[in-house]
Amino acid sequence: MAQNIYDDPDFFAGYSRLPRQIRGLDGAPEWPAIRNMLPDVAGRRVADLGCGFGWASRWLREQGAASVLGFDLSQNMIDRARASTNDPGIEYRIADLEDLMLPEAAFELIYSALTFHYVRDFGRLIRMIHAALTPGSDLVFSIEHPIYMAAADPRWVWDAGGRKTWPVNGYAIEGERRANWFVAGVLKYHRTLATTLNKLIDAGFALRRIEEFAPTAEQIGQTPALAEEMERPMLLLISAHRA
Repeated sequence: MAQNIYDDPDFFAGYSRLPRQIRGLDGAPEWPAIRNMLPDVAGRRVADLGCGFGWASRWLREQGAASVLGFDLSQNMIDRARASTNDPGIEYRIADLEDLMLPEAAFELIYSALTFHYVRDFGRLIRMIHAALTPGSDLVFSIEHPIYMAAADPRWVWDAGGRKTWPVNGYAIEGERRANWFVAGVLKYHRTLATTLNKLIDAGFALRRIEEFAPTAEQIGQTPALAEEMERPMLLLISAHRA
């Protein structure tokens, strides 16, 4: 079973104060980029894996999705999503992505934001997703970038030229990573970029687009703290197609 850190009271209190949870999709700097990677969702049956507060689930329905089925391991997340949703076309369920089994050929789009890096067996998950999609359907997701994940030491260091850099440690060593984020010991799983992409290819997906997210100059102007994200990629955005 995956670590259910989002039901930790201290973690959830801090997480709830993030701009992306207060402002929704407008508070997520990467949202415009991932929105551009999404297909036309009108009439599609969608699964939202790691649905959180339900921001994307509700947006997908607003764009015409026939139905959205949102899954999250956290009772806190599901409670918040249900309290914020008044739409019979959206259903939320508690589920662990480590062993989730979706029915075959049940969806035309599967979407996930910043969730798959919590899953130990990425290969099993991707094979299951492939089977759950109908031919001609799409998988669009975001994860923490493997380079960011491998930065085990979060402190800035300085190179010989006096430039501030971000250390990357043990990039080729895949597996568990522990991070201090609101609380100590948040468990995530590091995979190299090659492993991530090859698992998709091995499952039968065709890669459509890859984005290593960096904020725009306009975004940095509005939120100067985002300038740090120009030093190393923090997020990886992927669009894949099931033929």
